[in-house]
Amino acid sequence: MPVTSFDDLFRDLAPGASAQAAGIARGYAGPPARSIAAKAGLDRLRCASLLKPLYAWAAADHIGDDERWRRHAEPAVVVSSNADTLNLWLSVGPRVILDTIARRTGVAWSPPNSDPSRFGSVEIAADEVATAYAVLAQAALAGEPIAAAILGWMREVGSGQTYGAREALGDPGAAVKCGWYGAADETCLRTHAVGVLPGPGTRVAVVVALTAQPYTDEMEREIYHARVAEGLAVEAEHEKVGGELLRGLMATTLSELGDRSA
Repeated sequence: MPVTSFDDLFRDLAPGASAQAAGIARGYAGPPARSIAAKAGLDRLRCASLLKPLYAWAAADHIGDDERWRRHAEPAVVVSSNADTLNLWLSVGPRVILDTIARRTGVAWSPPNSDPSRFGSVEIAADEVATAYAVLAQAALAGEPIAAAILGWMREVGSGQTYGAREALGDPGAAVKCGWYGAADETCLRTHAVGVLPGPGTRVAVVVALTAQPYTDEMEREIYHARVAEGLAVEAEHEKVGGELLRGLMATTLSELGDRSA
């Protein structure tokens, strides 16, 4: 897709919107590590479902039954199942999962103060997400079986849940996970994406985009929340509100990162 600049993307943001992007390219051998980050609006955004693969990775340390773990971890990643994510999140414990992620990646997140059971309300920044996923991806490339399984599941995420992220990255085989939600206490829709492009050896490129686009029309919000309550898909609404921006952020990040070898 055409690549623009962060300046162009941020200049066109509506009042009250937030957008972040970050990328990391690193690995043993190859060019020196490189990272990039850009931000407009809020410093931190609620994560929606963007961290589900990381939650699954951490939960595996604390669930002795591998079959049970896989039964819930795979749909949590591949189809973004909230019910299966909750099974892992609550049975292991939010603090335990986040502490495990911090121990492994160096990125520390906290459960939401209002309701720790709301896994999608953890507040994040794009550069933190890129760092954490780089560790997951390099563990997979080094042969860790749980991390490799999760990265494989991310490659299976269907196009209906990726908002064109693979096309934006120019790689149909990229490992991708997206998150999308607009809570009742928000006047925005959050649409996020992470893409992982493994390279030779342990080299990896990770691209992250976070968006929170204004969504203030009362009728639209009422219809949106009615659909969520009925368990109906709302991806099309997120595509309409934030899809183009999300893809623009990802393509621009990868271009600025200057690492297509991954």
